[in-house]
Amino acid sequence: MVELHHLERMLLLALKDGKEAGMETIKRRTGLPEASISRASLWLSHKNYLEVREKTEVFVQLDSEGRRFLEEGLPERRLIKSLVGAGGRAPIEEVKRLSRLSDEDFNVAIGWARKKGWVHIEKEGNTTLFIVRREPEEGADERLIASLGEQTRSLKEISPLLVEDLSELSTRPNVVLQSREVERGYILSEEGRLVVDEATNAPRELSQLTSELIKSGRWRGLKLRKYDIQAPVENVWPGKKQAYKRFLDELKWKLVALGFREMEGPLVEFAFFNCDALFMPQDHPAREIHDIYYVKQPSSGDLSAHTTFVKNVKATHEGGWKTGSRGWGYKFSLEETRRLILRSQGTALSARMLVDKELKIPGKYYSLSRCFRPDVVDRTHLTEFNQVEGIVVGEDLTLRDLLGVLEMFATEIAGAQKVKFRPDYFPFTEPSVELSAYKEGAGWLEFGGAGMFRPEVTLPLGIEVPVIAWGLGADRLFMMKAGISDIRELFTQDLEWLRRQRVT
Repeated sequence: MVELHHLERMLLLALKDGKEAGMETIKRRTGLPEASISRASLWLSHKNYLEVREKTEVFVQLDSEGRRFLEEGLPERRLIKSLVGAGGRAPIEEVKRLSRLSDEDFNVAIGWARKKGWVHIEKEGNTTLFIVRREPEEGADERLIASLGEQTRSLKEISPLLVEDLSELSTRPNVVLQSREVERGYILSEEGRLVVDEATNAPRELSQLTSELIKSGRWRGLKLRKYDIQAPVENVWPGKKQAYKRFLDELKWKLVALGFREMEGPLVEFAFFNCDALFMPQDHPAREIHDIYYVKQPSSGDLSAHTTFVKNVKATHEGGWKTGSRGWGYKFSLEETRRLILRSQGTALSARMLVDKELKIPGKYYSLSRCFRPDVVDRTHLTEFNQVEGIVVGEDLTLRDLLGVLEMFATEIAGAQKVKFRPDYFPFTEPSVELSAYKEGAGWLEFGGAGMFRPEVTLPLGIEVPVIAWGLGADRLFMMKAGISDIRELFTQDLEWLRRQRVT
């Protein structure tokens, strides 16, 4: 005789016709609540008496931004129309005025127009020009927005060609809203059909004794249900620290254990520390609004506490000062150096540390810094990201010392199996290298840049010994360690992904 719970028997009998039935049908046949049916189906599936068939249907509709784009057009489309109307070539300020886009939409439009290859940006003196590469036809993302309109549609109803482009459109916040509906069907397996008769004739099992049954002695004639200690139960997920947050904490402790001290600094930074002190010329393309977030109000701050360093940096930019360099040969703007921005690179903290009274020589310093750039969001880029930044200050430091530190990061922290370096260029380091690492299953991944600070950086800030520096993407280090291919998963609210992360 097969041991069955009374809920299992009821579910078997409800399906004894051998046909697949949905939840509503079974509820009607048994009178049981959905929770009891789900529990019984789990038990029967575990015993191979029942098959649970799931059909998932995905529905798509436009979210708030998507509905706005449906009415107004994509920001990059509006930008390109304005640029074409201006003859296909115009200064950035003119394009912004003609497009009538908000600051936020204008930054988004620049990023997507560049990614789609619609525009080319170049400098002419102090002027940034937008140039149309080609006048684009309607894109798949635009066709998909038009196809959805005001409706909620199943993916089955949408053209397969448009479905392929849905994932890219979904990277834009609040444009597309996807929902899933899972319909479950229940049907007896071959083994299940064999035990239906036993379920029909099986005596009722008692699962709970009452005082009346005990007093009357009737319990002696009843069969007590056995307790199955191997019966499957629902998973219980204990609370734990978010996987990426745990990684950052572990990274911090490893660096502290290696003798590094933490550098600190503000998220809203002066252009002086973020760019000028790092020997980045004030007309450098990386300082345009498509690469840095500028604070609108207040737009500038007070650098009077660093007057000597500002004076030295100004002289270095204009003519090289005492560094042996010829500088950049332009008129340095004190107004520009006071501009307030969202920190775009962790190296700003290194510049701050070099002028800090607490700096010790020799010394090792690190930061886990949050940085911001108006990138187009995709599987390897976010508009805000974390950098692990570090400097070592001391006599007789060489590039070999730096390469050793970088290799340690790749192998011990990211779990890389191979490491390679290639020459690179940064305004503030010479020589400069780029670190890439390989791990089976993840492939090669670029982590960031490093180098020896140039005299044009160190001498104006009062440092007369070598400084090795690096700025690596902490997000990408974790991606390799955890085997993640999409950077957006680091900050996901997907509970299934969060539950799967192991506690190390």
